[in-house]
Amino acid sequence: MAAGDQKLYLLDYGAGNVRSLLNAVEKLGHRIEYIKTVEDFAKADKIIFPGVGAFGYAMRALKSSGFAEPLKAYIASGRPLMGICVGMQVLFEGSDESPSEPGLGIFEGRVELFDKKLKSVPHMGWNAAQVVHQENVLTSAVPEIGEDSRYYFVHSYAVPYTGVGAQRGYVHSATRYVDQAVVSSVWSRNVFATQFHPEKSGAAGLALLQSFIERDLVRPPSSAGELRTPEDVDSALTVRVIACLDVRANDQGDLVVTKGDQYDVRESADMGGDVRNLGKPVDLAKRYYDEGADEIAFLNITSFRNLPFRDTPMLEVLRQASRSIFVPLTIGGGVRDSVDPDGEHVWPAVQVAGEYFRSGADKVSIGSDAVYAAERYWQRKAEGQVPLDGSTAIEQIAERYGRQAVVISVDPRRVYVNTPEDASGHHVIRTAFPGPNGEQYCWYQCTVKGGREGRDTDVRQLVMACEALGAGEILLNCMDKDGTNSGYDIELISDTKAAVSIPVIASSGAGKPEHFAEVVEQTAVEAVLAAGIFHRREVPIAAVKSYMQEQGISIRSTEDGIVFP
Repeated sequence: MAAGDQKLYLLDYGAGNVRSLLNAVEKLGHRIEYIKTVEDFAKADKIIFPGVGAFGYAMRALKSSGFAEPLKAYIASGRPLMGICVGMQVLFEGSDESPSEPGLGIFEGRVELFDKKLKSVPHMGWNAAQVVHQENVLTSAVPEIGEDSRYYFVHSYAVPYTGVGAQRGYVHSATRYVDQAVVSSVWSRNVFATQFHPEKSGAAGLALLQSFIERDLVRPPSSAGELRTPEDVDSALTVRVIACLDVRANDQGDLVVTKGDQYDVRESADMGGDVRNLGKPVDLAKRYYDEGADEIAFLNITSFRNLPFRDTPMLEVLRQASRSIFVPLTIGGGVRDSVDPDGEHVWPAVQVAGEYFRSGADKVSIGSDAVYAAERYWQRKAEGQVPLDGSTAIEQIAERYGRQAVVISVDPRRVYVNTPEDASGHHVIRTAFPGPNGEQYCWYQCTVKGGREGRDTDVRQLVMACEALGAGEILLNCMDKDGTNSGYDIELISDTKAAVSIPVIASSGAGKPEHFAEVVEQTAVEAVLAAGIFHRREVPIAAVKSYMQEQGISIRSTEDGIVFP
């Protein structure tokens, strides 16, 4: 059947951002419809089944919608299915994430939690998917997975790769994350599925989606042969380079990208005092995608004055950006419980996040509300209460959409002290950069409300609490370094990295390519972020990646970031 004649359907159980998948399919020149009823399974020639979040939530949603059995019947009919992320995991017998919830049982094996001893979890970033079959085993029509390409992974649970037994009949590719090799794609008869997100993997991911849509991907049973051993699966994880756009309304009411110097986004008085305007959000984001940015973050620094759902211009920015940008998008600002202007209705933070995801975001960034949640966490512990009660935005969003969807944006500033005893109750470090009065020690105070209010909470207290609450990543800013172009705060980043087992993004202070390599080499952060120097073209993204590669740091090649034609 010609690709243009086939009926392509999307199976959505409310997992989060499926808009990017819809946009990717449309970018490739095809149409896709939602499965809305059980009867739609009979109409479908091909189905794409994306998923994020918890295994148990996905299975319960499939069952409650009445889709679990029709999905199994569809697979048994021999028509093609492509699963993505949790859409792959539920094809197995079960998961340690939700031990009491059985999977669909299409493939033998269980999904297990990554071992955290030697690495950050979730596995988040661009990695290789290495086809494990020996040559001349498969048919000519194969999924378009490039050995030199990198694909976007974001998951805490995975199927361990052994290369023996039943895996010989269904594993197509494997991926190494530090000390563990895991299954990154499966292909058996009419079922193909990936642990990574093709719709978020740039041109390489679009090519893979295109191969599923336009080719007859059927792997015959006889193709089962010897596979690579786990030891033969190489490590290929890259350091992410993230472009950040601080977005706010200017004095005329238009959304613009701005950048502050130590959080002050206005020009000097002799320059008119206007909000600094560095361009239009969607145009700049598209430019960064074309230049090879591995992720793009929108931080809405006006933080929705009233209700997030009423900030339609910012939601439209997400919708427009996701139509032509196929790397992960993060949005921050206003992710908290919100009250309608009439004062009668409260919108839970998880619902606010859901609106972001439906508009095209993959992750939400929580700032001030995370500080308040951390303070409550430590207070409950001190009082002998259970610190996790499911009431915080972090817990609720992580439960629904997965830990990887929650980023904690930290806005700290240095507080210098003469001795550790002068900051009782706080984590104090000895600094190589003495304070204004020669102080040899400092602690990092968390702030809220865009840095305008300091709290009696330090960074270590914040990040440890947020990890326990369910956050999946730390975006670590530094008010002292913001806009200085003097390099990242290595002391802050190293100390924070040692306190958590989730990925950390280094932010604030980069002014030249050497700063990016320096922070990676000295702190082992998983990602580096910059804003102003990218906006003003003072340092191109390509120059950053080129220099990092020269220093032996693994990066996704800039060419992989070029938009699919």
